[in-house]
Amino acid sequence: MGDVTAGSVRANGLEFGYLTAGPAEGPLVLLLHGFPDSAYTWRHLMPELAGAGYRAVAPFMRGYAPTSIPGDGAYQTGALAADAVALHEALGGGPDAVVIGHDWGAFAAYGAASIAPGRWRKAVAMSVPPLSVMAGAFFEYEQLKRSFYMFVFQTPLAEAVLGRAFIEGLWRDWSPSGEGEHVDNVDRAMECLATPENVTAALGYYRAMFDTSRHSDRYAAEQQAISDPGWVPVLYLHGSEDGCVGADAVAPGGDLGGVLAALPTGSSAALVPGGGHFLQLDRPADVNDRILAWLP
Repeated sequence: MGDVTAGSVRANGLEFGYLTAGPAEGPLVLLLHGFPDSAYTWRHLMPELAGAGYRAVAPFMRGYAPTSIPGDGAYQTGALAADAVALHEALGGGPDAVVIGHDWGAFAAYGAASIAPGRWRKAVAMSVPPLSVMAGAFFEYEQLKRSFYMFVFQTPLAEAVLGRAFIEGLWRDWSPSGEGEHVDNVDRAMECLATPENVTAALGYYRAMFDTSRHSDRYAAEQQAISDPGWVPVLYLHGSEDGCVGADAVAPGGDLGGVLAALPTGSSAALVPGGGHFLQLDRPADVNDRILAWLP
């Protein structure tokens, strides 16, 4: 991890733990992780960003230890976008900031860039396409099979199921080419899900996805922003071997035209050869190069 250090900051009523690297005066790059993951998912990218003069900050998402659990139980994607905007403010980010998100963090990045475009110069999203594309993918039989866990998470069995063995299975299925690193990645994820309350928080993201009665009106504007492309250019990256959101559902025949049509003007999209769902860990050199080339 090199010169990566830990810290904490209060934003949007929560105490966020985070990892950071790079000069304090550098442009902010906010790095948002997904499930079942942690801020350590960015351990290959952060030193590269720091070396390029950026201040990389990777928070642990709401409900993921050491970040606090929201008292209002809000886990809708609009709340995640609001967190990103609040973190930008709390960390002193400028209009030259960049937001990068993977999995749930991708939804947060879309929403944050859309609702607060003056805060971000560019955005990067990985492994989860824009909402309109993702919704369409659920009509594909193969994608429905891959997404079985989302439906399990709606049941009362979910808290009992979501243990280490289940998470190991997801990592193995979603990024088969990166299996050598899975033990450490799962260890980090389990640290974030250390208590029953943390487990319920992680499940809350999925429950709010399917049950709008769990949504808070406080985040109505941010919720809408998730669906609006906005105008901040986005680099979208997807692993060709993604076992969670299949490349066949996102880019049929290798064509990412549907993704680009859902992104703002000036955006770019690419498949990362050999990358699984956690492509930033499976193919770090390739992903790092693509992101650093996108930022100037």
